[in-house]
Amino acid sequence: MKKSLLTLLCLALLYNLSLLSSCTKNDLPETDPTVGLTKLTTVYVSGAAAKIEVFTKGAFITTGYTQFYIALYDSISGKRIEDAHIHLMPMMDMGMMQHSAPFENPVSEEAVNHLFACNVVFIMASTAGSWTLQIQVHNHAADKEGLITIPITVIEPVKPTIKSFTGLHDGGKYFISLVAPTLPKVGINDFEIAVYRKTSMMNFPADSSLTISFIPEMPTMGHSSPNNINPVHIGNGHYKGKVNFTMTGLWRLNLDFLSGAAIADTTQSFDVEF
Repeated sequence: MKKSLLTLLCLALLYNLSLLSSCTKNDLPETDPTVGLTKLTTVYVSGAAAKIEVFTKGAFITTGYTQFYIALYDSISGKRIEDAHIHLMPMMDMGMMQHSAPFENPVSEEAVNHLFACNVVFIMASTAGSWTLQIQVHNHAADKEGLITIPITVIEPVKPTIKSFTGLHDGGKYFISLVAPTLPKVGINDFEIAVYRKTSMMNFPADSSLTISFIPEMPTMGHSSPNNINPVHIGNGHYKGKVNFTMTGLWRLNLDFLSGAAIADTTQSFDVEF
């Protein structure tokens, strides 16, 4: 009797194990890629046969580098659209004049984890006028395209993440935006800035012509830190290096910009506090 009971228990265990082994990752619920993001809007894109959802990382949109994430769906079936061409156009209406801002369209026409990542560098707050973001969508599956225009409210952060200067070497107008660190910590952090040169009210192309060096300091403590790495150009106007925060508190990242051997600017800095 004991042997029969043991046999039955073993068979039941083997059966359960076979059920578990037959499960694949496709049977598991898919993780929502928008968890932790803030939905800005949901709207149908007239002409593109698509519905669009626009998300941001933060609860508020501030001046400086703002990441957007776009999800597309077929307007009839609701099925995700994973192949599309998306083009941005930010605009600021100041009444007597209008201007755009630096932006980066999605790097690929293929969605990554169901989302198209892109960004805008808002160069001023909405107190100066009204921002809108035009999003043009070419739905490759339906071979249709259309566009939407959504209002954007931009506020100033407590610590500015965008600065501008007039280059001493060429008289050009440059905008620099802090990209990282976004969540600073004690120790070595990624340090990334994006640089754009204004060529007209509507064009702010990425700039790769500068050499950047920096010195971090704690203004209230009177010291710097070792083992920092100057940002170097990694593509599309982005310069990336390392900054070492040896303790918590207010840090000031003092920046020098060179064009060849010529000084472009030595007056800019970003404050980081944690």
